[in-house]
Amino acid sequence: MSSNLQKQLFLFESTTLKYLLYKKYLKKRRSVVNSIIYKDRLVFGEFFHLYPQLRKNETSFRSYTRMTTDTFDYILKLISPEFDLKTTNFQEPISVEQRLLVTIRYLATGLAFRQIAMSFRISKSAVSSIVIEVCKVIWNTLKFKHMSTPSVDTFKSTAIEFHEKWNFPNCVGSIDGKHIRLRCPQNSGSMYFNYKQYHSIVLMAVADASYRFLMIDVGGYGKDSDGGVMVNSKFYQRIENGSLKLPNEIKLPNSNVLAPFVFIGDEAFPLRNYLMRPFPRKQCQENEKQYYNYRHARARMTIECAFGIASSKFRILLKSIETKVENADHIVKAICILHNTIIDLEKKSSTQHYALDDYETDI
Repeated sequence: MSSNLQKQLFLFESTTLKYLLYKKYLKKRRSVVNSIIYKDRLVFGEFFHLYPQLRKNETSFRSYTRMTTDTFDYILKLISPEFDLKTTNFQEPISVEQRLLVTIRYLATGLAFRQIAMSFRISKSAVSSIVIEVCKVIWNTLKFKHMSTPSVDTFKSTAIEFHEKWNFPNCVGSIDGKHIRLRCPQNSGSMYFNYKQYHSIVLMAVADASYRFLMIDVGGYGKDSDGGVMVNSKFYQRIENGSLKLPNEIKLPNSNVLAPFVFIGDEAFPLRNYLMRPFPRKQCQENEKQYYNYRHARARMTIECAFGIASSKFRILLKSIETKVENADHIVKAICILHNTIIDLEKKSSTQHYALDDYETDI
């Protein structure tokens, strides 16, 4: 046998041996991980040992999920038909209830997927796919009930509510943008780098007088101003082309002056027939303009409060979302629709006073 052939056989045998040893190592390593994740899930997983206890105590459950058991069950009932889970010969699928709890816990705390995985005894890859999948289903299922496209009657009732609560007539919503912190997207340059010196996408939202989101647009570049994000938003384009109709102008209270129905925003937004902004500070020497700015700021506070309430309940908004940009969009949309759902089902506790457990340290 030639020397070259002997060398080739030796290399082949050496490579095969290394591969078999490495495969044996991986199998041993997987067995250790699987014993932690799969075998101990029914004993130490939060869904099996903590969740049943939390359901017996409404205060603890609300502190853990940021909602009541009735609200949680309501969401679970609506999204369950959207999942087609099948039991195989290898293992049973993760239930919809557990998937929802994992997602709510991630949104409420902002913990890393790895930490959520260890708490629930589910693999990290499964947690990441579960969170995004459930967020998509939550948005697609609940948006028709809790954030449907506003009609003319909806705008009229919103204007009445603004007048009664905030003394600002003909107002159909307050508008503003919020920067959602992101991990630096790959190959993005400075597109997502905002003036606050971090990477973000912009949540442009319109809120009513009860801190609910009427309309949202997610995904604007962090480098853009609020006015630029609004011009590129879908609801701005719908207002401009007439597909989103506002009520006809009416007389102001105790006056014969006809005035249109308007949105209200801060100095970053342009002045339009349907959008009011405050007077510039240099022009506020007159008492009438100062009084208007006071009324304007008082009514516009609703969108700031809506952002604050959503951030205090879902702490992921206070941290950097470490996912792809498109997945961050789904997460933010799910938070906004959950915010509306909680207010609709828990009106007293959500709009009049806030329980202390919303602001306490996470469990």
